[in-house]
Amino acid sequence: MANTPLAERYRDRLPLTAATPIVTLGEGDTPLLPAPRLSASLGLEVWLKWEGQNPTGSFKDRGMTVAVSKALEEGAQAVICASTGNTAASAAAYAARAGLPALVLQPAGAVAIGKLAQARALGARLLEVRGSFDEALAVARELASRGTHVLVNSLNPYRIEGQKTAALEILEQLGGQPHVVALPYGGGGNTCAYVKGFEEAGRLPRMLAVEASNRDNTAASAIRIADPAHAAEVAAALERSRGRVVTVSDEAILDAWRALAQEEGIFCEPASAAGVAGLAHAELEPGTRVVCVVTGHGLKDPEAAVRLTPPPLAVDPDPDAIAALA
Repeated sequence: MANTPLAERYRDRLPLTAATPIVTLGEGDTPLLPAPRLSASLGLEVWLKWEGQNPTGSFKDRGMTVAVSKALEEGAQAVICASTGNTAASAAAYAARAGLPALVLQPAGAVAIGKLAQARALGARLLEVRGSFDEALAVARELASRGTHVLVNSLNPYRIEGQKTAALEILEQLGGQPHVVALPYGGGGNTCAYVKGFEEAGRLPRMLAVEASNRDNTAASAIRIADPAHAAEVAAALERSRGRVVTVSDEAILDAWRALAQEEGIFCEPASAAGVAGLAHAELEPGTRVVCVVTGHGLKDPEAAVRLTPPPLAVDPDPDAIAALA
């Protein structure tokens, strides 16, 4: 199944036609990993849906394969997005694969270097907006409304359709329904997508959408969104799932980021650890089976690793000196 494009694997669950040209980079089919040390420390049964193994290193690729495929089918001449980084990288990659120009509007100074490098290398036209993500998104929507570009942010319903496939994979991989699913909450599109996928399968777990306490200026740049575009839909989806929004500090997110790396071997970008950070505040019953969605790879934000971990020590090529420091 690993070599089958995600859109083909779930074709019967997606809004595709026989005429849809599938634009794929091998997305989906990401691992669901047990987290034994986190489970022991939290008193829960924790699993990690490791979305950093998607082609551009984040969950965005699931939605982008469908959004760009449909854009191509519908005769699009270009795509546009506002982005704090991951959407930009994904849009650039899938647009390049489809032979379409990609225009990316990013809030000035708010995008991690790994994501900038991806979008630039993939040939997107990058423009820094002097303002917030929300202002950049408003401009992207206005330009899309003029018919010159197709918007590929999660306001595009095809993005949600593609991203819901992660919920279907979890049910297949786990062999049943988790009690709880916890994931980062930035714009809210991914929360809506998971709920949609679980509902369509008739297996809706309790959802925890975990946000940073300081949305405007969080160190978790991927969820640095002050005004979530899907806030109303998220509230309704959480109510249906008996879930809730969990708010955590940057300190808690970074502690979870370190724990994922140093206890479970998962190197993610800081925002991707938000779901794990939320577990300590969710008041779950011992033994609860939880899937934490880890949304993006750590190489998206290498500066975070440089800033938050000890630097290497200089040492002479002397076995005794090395042994003394080991």
